[in-house]
Order: sequence, then structure tokens, then C-alpha cells
Amino acid sequence: MTLLFRDDAYLRSCSAVVTAVDARGIRLDRTVFYPMGGGQPGDTGVLRRAAGDIAIVDTVKGEAAEEVIHVPAPGAGLPAPGETVTAEIDWNRRHRLMRMHTCLHLLCAVVPGAVTGGQISDGKGRLDFDVPGGSLDKEEIAAKVNALIAADHEVRPRWITDEELAARPELVRTMSVKPPTGRGRVRLLEIVGVDLQPCGGTHVRRTGEIGTVAVAKIENKGKQNRRVNLVFAA
Repeated sequence: MTLLFRDDAYLRSCSAVVTAVDARGIRLDRTVFYPMGGGQPGDTGVLRRAAGDIAIVDTVKGEAAEEVIHVPAPGAGLPAPGETVTAEIDWNRRHRLMRMHTCLHLLCAVVPGAVTGGQISDGKGRLDFDVPGGSLDKEEIAAKVNALIAADHEVRPRWITDEELAARPELVRTMSVKPPTGRGRVRLLEIVGVDLQPCGGTHVRRTGEIGTVAVAKIENKGKQNRRVNLVFAA
């Protein structure tokens, strides 16, 4: 399967051929739909076809490497293997997820400590940090993140080999999820001059595209664990 979103997160649709249909969902030979992973929800959208459109309510990973399953709405008609469809994501929702995902990378650059967990939702997101013996200030964090957003830094993917990643363990900020290795290379997300870490998600091209955010609250989730919740301010 060709994962078109990996090289261009701004693609909204593509023509594709159905390769398989089963109880889990629909598989295509290529897709713009991002499957749930790395804290980012799977895309929703539609498969357009002559016999009637199919609403896609979720996208998940399959068991095989780089296998993506498009989950149809309950009761939807299903295509036949070999049929050509147009796969079209809900772009407005995806773009909000892209903006928040990139913003969480900025949060990583602002808050000291390893990331112990995280989640991206439509219009909001959160990261948990291991912060030994210290407290975090909402207004200070918000000011620093918004300054990085306003600076309009370039955002771009990069690839390194498994060996290069092993030699640079400091790149891995997340304690709860390790980047996939064993395929020869690992995808990094670079916010130029700000942050560099493994990530397979979809992101905006510049930080200025994120828009102003606010720290909704900081929660104490354990002796050293602090949860920072972000929301779009407008």
C-alpha cells in the first residue's frame, strides 16, 4: 500500500483500487487516509464511487506493515475488490489535527522532561511529562509556545537510518511509545531550529499555520507526572 499522506499531508483525495474487503473494513492500493497512531486519531471521510458513496468513520492500522484499513459506517454498502474509488478525507478535521499535532511538538520543546503519554483530539491535545520536583506555569508555557508559533518556523519530515537513531537516543522524547525500527529507516519531524524527534504523523508546513493556543489546565497525575492540556484559542 502506498501511504500518500506520508510525503504530502496536504493531499485531500486520491484515486485508488480496492484490494480487499472484510469484517474490519476496506483496504486500498494507495490512500490519503492517516490511520490512528502516535496519539493522532485516524482520518474520517468518504470513498466516492459510481454505485454510491461510502462514509468512512475511522481509519486504523492493519496487522501487516503499512497496511491501512478504512472503516465504513455501519450498514454502508461495500465495494468489490478491483473497483476504483476516490478516497477523500474530511480535510477540515484533518487540518485541525495537523495543527494540534505540530503544536504538541512545540510543547515538547518548551517543557523540560521526558514525555510519558499524549493524545491529540479535534481542537485540543495534551502531553504528560515526567517533571522531577518541579511545578509548571500555565501562562509561561502558553507564552513560549505562542512565541514559537508566531515565529513561523519551517516544519519538515526527515529520515534517518535505524543505526543513526540508535546512536542518538536523545532524539526519542516519548517514554511510552518507541519509534518503529527494523525497516531500515525512521521518519523524523523537524521544526527547524526548535525540535527534532521521531514521528509518523501529519503536520503543517509552518508553525504560523497553527494559530494561537492556550493552556487549558495543568493536572497532577502522579509524583512527577504533569499533564499539560492545550486548546485552540480561536
